[in-house]
Amino acid sequence: MKNRQSRLLALPFAFWSALFILVPLVMIFYYGLTTKTGQFTLDNFTAITQPEHIKALGLAILLSAVSTVICLVLAYPLAMILSKLGANQSALIVLIFILPMWMNFLLRTLAWQTLLEKTGVINSILRFLHLPALNIINTPQAIILGMVYNFLPFMVLPIYNALMKLDKDVIHAARDLGANSVQTFMKVIFPLTLPGVISGITMVFIPALTTFVISNLLGGSKILLIGNVIEQEFTQTNNWHLGSGLSLILMLFIILNMVLSAVFDRNGEGGMMG
Repeated sequence: MKNRQSRLLALPFAFWSALFILVPLVMIFYYGLTTKTGQFTLDNFTAITQPEHIKALGLAILLSAVSTVICLVLAYPLAMILSKLGANQSALIVLIFILPMWMNFLLRTLAWQTLLEKTGVINSILRFLHLPALNIINTPQAIILGMVYNFLPFMVLPIYNALMKLDKDVIHAARDLGANSVQTFMKVIFPLTLPGVISGITMVFIPALTTFVISNLLGGSKILLIGNVIEQEFTQTNNWHLGSGLSLILMLFIILNMVLSAVFDRNGEGGMMG
């Protein structure tokens, strides 16, 4: 009886998953592997080898990798500081840190566009102080800044969660055996929190790789990432087949990251929640 009730309660979720996950995936696979006449083809898939697509994919991978590294460098020390605070203090700081995530993603990016543009807030202040203007808008650096700002919380939280689960007795034991701070971190703390690091890398790299909003607003029309190319195929050229084929390429990166995350985080210790 309980099993039947559980299945009934799961029906709305199953319907939701089928409607908004399985159906779109089936459509992507169908359009990606067919022509406009409905014939099977791999041309949409192999179109990634075209020079303009290779350039967009390579640039997206590069900027995503740089943003992920910066997020890791910033997030790990911050997570360590938070983990050493009292429960009330750390909870408050974490809440303040993730507060911007409650704002719409598009609005957050538009705010940075307003700050960075040539006549924006930052340059207005610099001109008032008789300092050189900051010409960063419509550059790869602006895109990286937008990626780091938007995705940094997704790196902090898994690492913070892994650090909070770390047995402090292990650290004390390393210190008692003569390990200094650097040795303790390199040989004890970092290896034990690696699942959180891998989870954070996955949660930052994948959305950074597939984004098109950040590169549209902060990179202008001068910089095209693979996400922009796919978005244009769907919205401007109305070529759903090519857009779906290129999306399948990005899906391979997502699957690869999921595999790596599963290998390094078999117990789910690097998740967003404790």
